Amino acid sequence: MLKKLQKTQIYLLTGAGICAFFAGAMVAAPQAGKTLSQWLNLSPDKQEQLTEANKAKSVVFSILSQSVPERLTKLTEIAERGSSPDRERARYLLASDYVETSQGEKALSLLLGLEKDYPVLAPYVLLKQAQAHDILGEGKKASDLRQKVLKEYPQEAAVVKAIYAIAQPKLHDQAIAQFPSHPLTWEIIRKRLRENPNQPNLQLILVKYAADEPGIIGVLDQLVKQPQLKPADWELVGAVYWKNNQFTKAQNAYVKAPKTATSLYRIARGLQLNKEQDKAIAVYKQLIQKFPTETETGIALLRLSEIAKGKDSITYLDQIISKFPEQAPQALARKATLLESLKDDQSANATWKLLLGKYSGSDEAAEFRWKTAEAKAKNNDYLGAWEWAQPITINNKTSIIAPRAGFWVGKWATTLNKQQEAITAYQYVISEFPYSYYAWRSASLLGLNVGNFNNIRLMNPTIIPYQRPVPPAGSQTFQELYLLGQDRDAWQQWKTEVNQKTEPSVAEQFTEGLMSFTKGDYLIGIDKISKLEDRKTPTDKAEYQALSQQSIYWQARYPFPYFKEIEKWSTSRQLNPLLVTALMRQESRFQPKIKSVVGATGLMQVMPSTGAWIAPQINLDFKKLNLEDPTDNINLGTWYLDHTHQQYGNNSMLAIASYNAGPGNVAKWLRTIPKKDPDEFVEVIPFDETKNYVRQVFGNYWNYLRLYNPEVSAIVTKYSEAHPKLGTSK
Repeated sequence: MLKKLQKTQIYLLTGAGICAFFAGAMVAAPQAGKTLSQWLNLSPDKQEQLTEANKAKSVVFSILSQSVPERLTKLTEIAERGSSPDRERARYLLASDYVETSQGEKALSLLLGLEKDYPVLAPYVLLKQAQAHDILGEGKKASDLRQKVLKEYPQEAAVVKAIYAIAQPKLHDQAIAQFPSHPLTWEIIRKRLRENPNQPNLQLILVKYAADEPGIIGVLDQLVKQPQLKPADWELVGAVYWKNNQFTKAQNAYVKAPKTATSLYRIARGLQLNKEQDKAIAVYKQLIQKFPTETETGIALLRLSEIAKGKDSITYLDQIISKFPEQAPQALARKATLLESLKDDQSANATWKLLLGKYSGSDEAAEFRWKTAEAKAKNNDYLGAWEWAQPITINNKTSIIAPRAGFWVGKWATTLNKQQEAITAYQYVISEFPYSYYAWRSASLLGLNVGNFNNIRLMNPTIIPYQRPVPPAGSQTFQELYLLGQDRDAWQQWKTEVNQKTEPSVAEQFTEGLMSFTKGDYLIGIDKISKLEDRKTPTDKAEYQALSQQSIYWQARYPFPYFKEIEKWSTSRQLNPLLVTALMRQESRFQPKIKSVVGATGLMQVMPSTGAWIAPQINLDFKKLNLEDPTDNINLGTWYLDHTHQQYGNNSMLAIASYNAGPGNVAKWLRTIPKKDPDEFVEVIPFDETKNYVRQVFGNYWNYLRLYNPEVSAIVTKYSEAHPKLGTSK
């Protein structure tokens, strides 16, 4: 059986450079701007910045996704007869391709003098020349070029690449002091720690600047054995342990850190998670006394209400309601639910009324309204359900419930013979919540050419290939490297520039997500980009809203790796390639080597037993297959998806449900759940995991369709511009 991973949420880019990452960067954007203006004899504000508009004019960027042999002729033509800046880009990219294929002389012929013609990448041009000389066995020339980088570009992070190659201890000291956030500096530090682990200053550099890197927990575990750590060091150690979900270790570190609202909360939470409730209560109360107005105090009161029993919990909840408006909606919902359990319906109703009146825009208000609407619909009171659900789409637009409520407003309006209201509701869902599963269901019920459960499998929509966006953060040097697919250099350039900020800006976090994709870390990248919607400050919210209006944001949440393999096997199985991509995104977040707790493996999470059953049916020897190989995995996974479709008469909803829950469970549901309305069927699937899985896979499908198919993209744009408004309830 094909099985999913644990619920890990969380997006983009094909292109060169998915694995080995070690070479090249720059210190900071302001320094970059100064250097560029010196090179170009221009003031910084006169330099042409990369934008989506001028990126689109570049032929070089547009052919980046092609393989090295495919793009050879075109790049050669541009390098010889093209105009700036594409001519310089073509020379650099073509020379890089020649270096990668050990053709040193051809690379040098393109690189000679390019540092003057292409100043934004000048130190990288010299380093590329050094690589070409190495290929030709001309070590002295290569060394001279690296020394030239050291002399002429001492403030640029690309210099670390030269230092790393020269491999002199004194220069390594310089890299550690000047470029602690450069990934090659981390390699220098790791080598020194292997030789002598007792170097806490070096360990602290890794903890501060490489907190997201593999192996950081091992570094922390060694560091905490050092007796001379200062309170500020313990605070850093605790923060990185916490970030990596090592809550007990974080708690122990924070005990030795300065007593702040954050450190006290995390000590108490660590104790609570470790089932040491009495100790947790004591620290929570210490936090409340010492920092009575901090946000962490409101959260601490919520935690105390969890620990307390019955009416004792209400005391803490009332403190939150009176003093902490940010946590008050959650406290009111908990209080009302608790009062209901205590059979105090009058007080519970008053509490719900307060929630709806004072915090009508909260997620908790949306959840209560939706729960009430569902109950009324279940009792066939569709008018009441319709009236309770409508305000959610107006007052609670950021709630995960809003698209669902808007769609069912339309369904219930149809039941009430309010056909125009139903159409308006569906149009509203598409315009206001275009990213949602329910936007697809709305578009389908409006009769648009987007597929439905019964015909989506055989659709073969036109797909416009993905192109890398201009990253919204980082220097022009970084952007240029990234758009040219120079992923190792771009990644190290970026890491040096962003300097591992504790609180990155919206643009920086989005760019960090893009850079995760270049390393093949789609799960991490999607997670970083998706979590931007959780930003709290007004400035961050405004920046997120602006970014989320751009297609580059949504294409990053719904990336398109392995497109050629998907296209090949989807065509072979007569499957909609976007449906296959949607399922793959849900199953693995495009991680080819990922395994679930039950052993399901790879992109489409194929169980070994299932693969062994499938292989002989397609004349393959399973022992020769590798479930971590994208081609083998997609071959087996698409065969099984075709098989589930055949079992259910090409009904994709049942096929996708079966892929998750197994044919036995789906057969049982078909006997016990009414089949007349497929939307109602989805809503009452007994397994919450499968219910959510179905909605998520088809929501993924819809997003790939609206983002990469020009016809549907135009439809969604039309509805967004029309922007119909729903009425409000009385």
